[in-house]
Amino acid sequence: YTDQWERWWKNPQQVELYNFMAKDNVPFHSVIFPCSLLGADDNYTLVNHLIATEYLNYEDGKFSKSRGVGVFGDMAKDTGIPADIWRFYLLYLRPEGQDSAFSWSDLMLKNNSELLNNLGNFINRAGMFVCKFFGGAVPPMVLTADDKRFLARVTLELHQYHQLLEKVRIRDALRCILSISRHGNQYMQVNEPWKRIKGDEKDRQRAGTVTGVAVNTASLLAVMLQPYMPSVSLAIQGQLCIPPGCFVLSHSFTCTLPPGHRVGTVSPLFQKLENDQIEALRKRFGGGQVSGGCGAPRGSSTLGTSWPLQLCFLLIQELTEEGAKQGNHVRQLKANKAEKAQVDVEVAKLLELKKQLALAEGKSPEVPVPKGKRKK
Repeated sequence: YTDQWERWWKNPQQVELYNFMAKDNVPFHSVIFPCSLLGADDNYTLVNHLIATEYLNYEDGKFSKSRGVGVFGDMAKDTGIPADIWRFYLLYLRPEGQDSAFSWSDLMLKNNSELLNNLGNFINRAGMFVCKFFGGAVPPMVLTADDKRFLARVTLELHQYHQLLEKVRIRDALRCILSISRHGNQYMQVNEPWKRIKGDEKDRQRAGTVTGVAVNTASLLAVMLQPYMPSVSLAIQGQLCIPPGCFVLSHSFTCTLPPGHRVGTVSPLFQKLENDQIEALRKRFGGGQVSGGCGAPRGSSTLGTSWPLQLCFLLIQELTEEGAKQGNHVRQLKANKAEKAQVDVEVAKLLELKKQLALAEGKSPEVPVPKGKRKK
């Protein structure tokens, strides 16, 4: 990646190495590879923190490329769901302590409840109140005991966010962000600035304080969101006109948008996912039976549901690669004069792969009988 790689990979005194992987890779990266580096005796940097996740399953089963079950690669882009929504949901259910499962219904629920109604609602209201009630400028703030209690809750969540990220508990740290916006919505709901702005001078001042505190909380959330949802974070920074120098996360809640600071055009950050849309996606990525093939020949009794062209290509490509690998394995066994029973088992596996490939290509599933054998 860079000709300066030795600054990191041969610098154990100054570098802390974090490895991220699924649990099945732990033996190699915790034992085999570090032992290889030690054996090289060349001052290589060894892993300091090994962060392994459990498995992510799909709906009620498992992801499977060969059967077209699940969303892979650029297929996620083709759904029309923004990348940041995918990032949010996959990190929200990250299998940090036990296996977890991707669910289309849960994706819709988390988008509509946590992002749209909770996080997005709070940030949008905070910015809109500045524009609607105070001409786009952050109003003066006179903090009361209630405001200080709210800020204490936010600060507690911020401290916990830092601690969790230090421990690489990425999923749990994300929940701190959602808790802050939940506290923010409750804070605004209790103080009702949209009503107080219509009252006397004291009420209008109170509305200004609540709005100023809320929009500064939204500014804090923009920074906390950056590693999880970079595009959404950037959008909030643009809408609230947060100065680049203030776009840094500290360990305490500071006022980054002082009285008089002008915000920009505020607009909704998230869109609702509809049930019909989600059901269509669940059906689209639900896969099919391998025996049905991508286009089995007419008259075949094994015809299944027609597969999307992209899934067909993936299946054919995977079966072709597996068949070639198995063919080489069989030839190697024969060259080494392995026992006939072992060869027969591997040949049977090869014939089965050829059969599946033929079905996937829409050809007859019959595979030529090996030389020296006759059909009865």
